[in-house]
Amino acid sequence: MNADVYLALTIIAVVILVIGLFIYFFQHRFFFQPEKLAPDFKFAYEHLKAEEKTVEPEPGAKINYLHFMVDEPKGVVIYLKGNTKSIKGWGKFAVDFTRLGYEVIMMDYRGFGKSTGKRTMEAMKRDSQFIYDIVKKEFSEEKIVVYGRSLGSGFAARLAAKNNPRLLILTSPLYSLLRTIHRYLPFMPAKPFLRYNLPTFQYLKKVRCPIKIIHGSDDRLVPISTAVDLSEINPKLTRLYVILGAGHINIHQFEEYHRVMEEIFNERKIFIDAEKTSLNINHRN
Repeated sequence: MNADVYLALTIIAVVILVIGLFIYFFQHRFFFQPEKLAPDFKFAYEHLKAEEKTVEPEPGAKINYLHFMVDEPKGVVIYLKGNTKSIKGWGKFAVDFTRLGYEVIMMDYRGFGKSTGKRTMEAMKRDSQFIYDIVKKEFSEEKIVVYGRSLGSGFAARLAAKNNPRLLILTSPLYSLLRTIHRYLPFMPAKPFLRYNLPTFQYLKKVRCPIKIIHGSDDRLVPISTAVDLSEINPKLTRLYVILGAGHINIHQFEEYHRVMEEIFNERKIFIDAEKTSLNINHRN
């Protein structure tokens, strides 16, 4: 091998190794941007009735969550939030479901808000299942809706794959954390260095309930093509809603998003007689 070629390959290998080690040791700062709350912090929301609860899924870990309540609930939404802040701010989004007659359970991941414990991906998966099991004691699964936004979409998809909720809703979902890294570092073989991964696409293959995906057409962080790819994984159960003009963090500021939510929660099963439609028409004939 030519000495210059060998030197170039060595340099490339060293660069990849350095970047890989950086990804390995600092990915938690990229994927998680927590806001911590004092133990005596009091949650308060206008026009929302919330009860704070803390559970211990395993020794050394405490998960803090809010239970937003309504009179005569139609069901409950388990809300898996994004990777920033705490449920102090995210709790305001509960109104999108309480106004439709649904209670909301919203948890803080480990290291967020008042939740404690060593944060690993497997631990976070166990925590979300622990909360799901608590909810099942009060609501039958046919009344449970699992909702995931951004990073939370992976946890939500996993819950729907391993349980039998009535419905799965993903807003601005990630395909996987690995694809997220590849988007910014396309040349990087990141998988060996990845400590956190949420393969939403793999979980969707095993989901048996209806899947609703909501995505902004102008999302620059997670492009709309991601939602299209996800919608094609389990197409018979999936419907994709595109919110024109919406980005990643402002999708809730579009009226169309809330119209879509009403359509999803008030959905009626409609029988279509194929013989009276163009479903079986071959336009080439």
